[in-house]
Amino acid sequence: MKPAARKDAGAGGGGGGGGGVSAFGVSCLDVKSFVASLVLLTLVLALWQLHPYEPLLSASRSSPSCPLLPRSPTTALSRSAAGAAEIPSANSTTSAADTTGRQTFTAAAATRPAQLPAARRSDPNKRELRPYGSAAALFVQMGAYRGGPRTFAIVGLASKPAHVYGTPYFKCEWVPNHDPAASPPPRPVRTKAYKMLPDWGYGRVYTVVVVNCTFPSNPNAGNRGGKLLVHAYYSTASRRYERFVALEEAPGSYDESRFRPPFPYEYLYCGSSLYGNLSAARMREWLAYHAHFFGPSSHFVLHDAGGVSPEVRAVLDPWVRAGRVTVQDIRQQAEYDGYYYNQFLVVNDCLHRYRHAANWTFFFDVDEYIYLPDGRSLQEVLGQLERYTQFTIEQNPMSSKLCVKDRSNDYLREWGFEKLVFRNSITGIRRDRKYAIQARNAYSTGVHMSQNVYGRTTHKTESLIRYYHYHNSINVMGEPCREFVPKPTNGSKVMFEGIPYVYDDNMKRLAGEIKRFEEDTIGEAFT
Repeated sequence: MKPAARKDAGAGGGGGGGGGVSAFGVSCLDVKSFVASLVLLTLVLALWQLHPYEPLLSASRSSPSCPLLPRSPTTALSRSAAGAAEIPSANSTTSAADTTGRQTFTAAAATRPAQLPAARRSDPNKRELRPYGSAAALFVQMGAYRGGPRTFAIVGLASKPAHVYGTPYFKCEWVPNHDPAASPPPRPVRTKAYKMLPDWGYGRVYTVVVVNCTFPSNPNAGNRGGKLLVHAYYSTASRRYERFVALEEAPGSYDESRFRPPFPYEYLYCGSSLYGNLSAARMREWLAYHAHFFGPSSHFVLHDAGGVSPEVRAVLDPWVRAGRVTVQDIRQQAEYDGYYYNQFLVVNDCLHRYRHAANWTFFFDVDEYIYLPDGRSLQEVLGQLERYTQFTIEQNPMSSKLCVKDRSNDYLREWGFEKLVFRNSITGIRRDRKYAIQARNAYSTGVHMSQNVYGRTTHKTESLIRYYHYHNSINVMGEPCREFVPKPTNGSKVMFEGIPYVYDDNMKRLAGEIKRFEEDTIGEAFT
């Protein structure tokens, strides 16, 4: 039995008064609704970021260019196009029921007369500020270190205007590693941080920030490991912040014994940034002298900010191989405009990185030589200063040009401190001092001393320890002697460039011993 032929299956005519809508025919309503939907969808996609969604959709839906037939049945094609125009955005939380409701609203709204929203009148006197990019980072981390069982230090740079004129602050959070056997699972521990700005206001675009995180107790007491998270807030008036992992401890890596003596070294040297053109000969002399001065239980940490040339590297390598020197590459610091090649950043990072590496940590430059008057030993001097956390060292300023005129001398074979023997004799003026510190009692530090220490500081050390300063001699690539004068007699003074100088050969008398020490320690590397 054949199925009965459907009456509406014909091709349809061009008459205007058919009794029903053909299942496969295309009516005026269908064509216009389909075209309108496509146009609407195109406009929505093009103007998505510029206009609110609903007003644009409502205005387009009530366009008078294609009047809709009232109470007309809706075909499957028109329902599909209308549904496509109502798809929510990717970040929307609209449910399926909400979408169905919107479709019902769409069909009802199509029968209502068009209602265009009133155009907003712009105020020509209302100005708009549009930010682009960022001039300085909220925080630039260089290092993060555990300072004890319950304290940590994060060393870095931050926008100086933000910290001078604003109120950024920090919070710390310890997130322990998951322990399946623990019931209940360990919970994060939070504390408010204490920040220090140790560069004495010398910062430029960036200033140095040391963030101290001290918890009520050891957050990794179970030694299961975890992460130290820092929340860096933009301002006390805002809840905006950046969160980052500053430090991570592996399970079983915590060792409390390293925070107690004995430490790996007696003495540690933390050097400032090495930059510019440095004389390899002067670097050789400086390192040999102080390796002898501090003895075998010492270590030197140098920071290459662009000053370690191949020639300087050749001088350092024998000491690196001997385990006496570490050279850290900090050339990336040039991307962040801080004071003097970011030397405040460097010394603070070194302080905390090696906080429990030595009994005493020394801070001075590579054109400065520590000297002990009256033949004292370093152990004897530091024994007298042990009750202090920090002591500063007075300067003996030396001429970096003036030498004795003596035809019998072979100046080319003499070392710099061997022939630069004239000391500035002006007294009663303040000169820069350098210092040594028991790093485990310091929270941050500076170039000439620390202002954030636990314990006492003394400056009365001139009879115990001093330093000779050959200013800028490290940057003279050739012969340092540029002016020659007869050797003064009977303590007389020599005037040079308006400054009175006296003859001082204390360092000269040590040259032979230092040269023999160098040869015995690293061999004839430079002969």
